[in-house]
Amino acid sequence: MKRTLLTLITLIVSIAAYCTDTLVYILPINDEIGSTTWRHTKRGLEEASQMNASLILLHLNTYGGTVEHADSMRTALLHSPIPVVAFVDNNAASAGALIALACGSVYMRPDASMGAATVVNGNDGTAMPDKYQSYMRAMMRATAEQHGKIKGNDSTWRWRRDPLIAEAMVDTRIVVPGLIDSTKVLTFTPDEAIRWGYADGKADSIDDVISQLGINHYTTATFRASWVDNLMGFLTSPAIQAILIMIIIGGIYFELQTPGMGFPSLAALTAGILYFLPLFLTGIVSSWVVLLFVGGLILLLIEIFIIPGFGIAGIAGCCAMAGAVIIGLLESFSLPSGHIDITAIWQTILTLSIATAACIALIMYLTSHYGPKFITRTTELTHSQRIEEGYIGVDTSLKRLVGQSAQALTDLRPAGKIIIDDNEYDAVAQRGFIEAGTAVRITRFENAQLYVLPD
Repeated sequence: MKRTLLTLITLIVSIAAYCTDTLVYILPINDEIGSTTWRHTKRGLEEASQMNASLILLHLNTYGGTVEHADSMRTALLHSPIPVVAFVDNNAASAGALIALACGSVYMRPDASMGAATVVNGNDGTAMPDKYQSYMRAMMRATAEQHGKIKGNDSTWRWRRDPLIAEAMVDTRIVVPGLIDSTKVLTFTPDEAIRWGYADGKADSIDDVISQLGINHYTTATFRASWVDNLMGFLTSPAIQAILIMIIIGGIYFELQTPGMGFPSLAALTAGILYFLPLFLTGIVSSWVVLLFVGGLILLLIEIFIIPGFGIAGIAGCCAMAGAVIIGLLESFSLPSGHIDITAIWQTILTLSIATAACIALIMYLTSHYGPKFITRTTELTHSQRIEEGYIGVDTSLKRLVGQSAQALTDLRPAGKIIIDDNEYDAVAQRGFIEAGTAVRITRFENAQLYVLPD
């Protein structure tokens, strides 16, 4: 009886296990590799773990992107406790090839391609210096080696994915006999990738990939980017970052020109927060750089609300904020290893020069009579001090009388009146008192007042 009951329980459990659907988590990577895709990958892996997914399917279609973010993505995929399978839906170029290589299995659409991982300059597409290529070669090789070795039919051990082939995707000098010579960068077709162990098969769709993996009963969950993810991606785009740097520079410049808390301070502060917050959250810049910017902001606030005028604290705060922006640029342009070389320095100088020049041009336009009226009417630098608004000008025409002779019309003790050619003027005795009727000479004009001495 007990044996029959145990057999029945085992049968029920087996049937339930067979009928239970496998959860496949689909993570689309369809854009340029950058801070946004890295954030999507990190959040997708966390969400898949929370949902107890059995498999993560990376739906990959990209021409590449930044090396530092691709490195972060491949590291996260390599160490994922959940198996990761890549479906190359047309393109896995450059950084995309590195990400595909990090996955446990790779399936490619019949007309797809994968490879061409040479590091290039984002401005003109030319190959970067060898130190960049060296780092990328090592990263590709290490990723291929991570998949280990398998035992062949002849009982010898060989790499599951040959690291030399991974290097050939980066460097034209790498030769792989029977595959590529020393004049080309390697790019795989699906058949070539399957033959050389870099792909496990061809598939026409996600369902086809899951079917070839032997999963018959499954449900899928797809990663959906939130508005926060999209906002972070928008703020870290190069064009928006350039605009934010312009606003920071312009705000600091105007704040140095005008005391007190005003629109320039608020603009620089807002732009600084929008510039540094996404970089910090995505791990591009160090935390101490953000602290440097915050420290500069605190010094600026102390100058505005506690210390009158604009002195050492205000200047130090502006310098700290500007320094944080510069260091942030240096870290953004640095090598994936974190090393700052001469190329990163020149890129930083070029970016700052362009941003500064654009900022100056914008300031000149906004404060000129060609600028928008709502700005020229309220900008302190272009505000007119009109008499009807209570402003009084000082008459400096009396300066022409300096050196002329006059006569004291009244006693000057020390102030009084003098007369020149029947014209009366207020005057002050420069030394002592002067009696009425004394001949005097006008010696100077200062603070809208004539000064005289006995002649």
